[in-house]
Amino acid sequence: MANTPDRARVRLADISSRAYEHPADRGALVALRSLRGFDEVFKRLSGLFNERALRLMYLSGSVRVSERQFPDVYDYVRDAAYVLDLDEVPELYIQLNPQPNAMAIGSSKPFIVMTTGLFDLLTAEEQRFVVGHEVGHILSGHAVYRTMLLALIRLASRVAWIPLGYIGLRAIVTALEEWYRKSELSCDRAGLLAGQDPDAAKRALMKLAGGSRLAEMNSDAFLEQAAEYDRGGDARDGLLKLLNLMGQTHPFAVVRLAELDRWVKDGSYQRIVNGDYPRRGTDRDASIAEEARNAANSYRESWERTADPLVGTLRDVAGSAASAGGKLFDSVAHRVRNAGRGQDGSAN
Repeated sequence: MANTPDRARVRLADISSRAYEHPADRGALVALRSLRGFDEVFKRLSGLFNERALRLMYLSGSVRVSERQFPDVYDYVRDAAYVLDLDEVPELYIQLNPQPNAMAIGSSKPFIVMTTGLFDLLTAEEQRFVVGHEVGHILSGHAVYRTMLLALIRLASRVAWIPLGYIGLRAIVTALEEWYRKSELSCDRAGLLAGQDPDAAKRALMKLAGGSRLAEMNSDAFLEQAAEYDRGGDARDGLLKLLNLMGQTHPFAVVRLAELDRWVKDGSYQRIVNGDYPRRGTDRDASIAEEARNAANSYRESWERTADPLVGTLRDVAGSAASAGGKLFDSVAHRVRNAGRGQDGSAN
């Protein structure tokens, strides 16, 4: 069967994953990639055992898409790899599982798994978005660092009886979970770039929250729901939202839709489709310091944008502390200057 797309999609030749990565995700990845040999060691360790075993498991118990099995999905994978200029088209397996889910597994030869629960939930264009999302994980190399997160979680559970050891590991795991959630926002953008259908991307995210009855849902109402979640009720709700994120590797659906909608509306998506994006040849020139600043700016802008009362309180406290600290510094500096001038006068 000829692969004839239902419409033209812009190929993003030589696109760097930095084009779509969330600043917090990109900053972490640029720093980790700069550690020469680190990613290769982890790739070898994860690929030596887990990747082979998992691939054999899915090869034996799932359906591998091809021109003869799930040919439409096979086209979606080829199209996503073509649009995002991935060197090799990854394998994709359909697994019998009513839980809607998809994942990219492995590092030396990554592959994608989509459950029947997700496959049956989505339309063709929505499936394209999901496939593109997973291809984005592969292009970014997220699997290597996710393996590290899983290893640390297992280690944390083993040393839970050692209070200080567990607290230290739990802090690292919490930071990695925050990065993991930002990597999901990155790949929502990659999924949109692969399918180039913003409405389909929004529908897919809404279905992950409310199921298949799309006729009963409304994207504008869902965005209003996201705004209400952002506002919260009072500081207690803000604290509860933070506690609800503990152990979560994915942002909540309303957050994902709001973030993707914001990315489209600020023009970032269209600029990339128009050809304005970093190329892979410039990846080595990426500055860790600059990406760290971008990540910090992203969090600051998020804090300034949110209406969450707890964040507002923390922001005000931090601002007041910074202001008080600045005034104290200015006062001390002023006294030092005056003392210096007095000493100079007495010496003359």
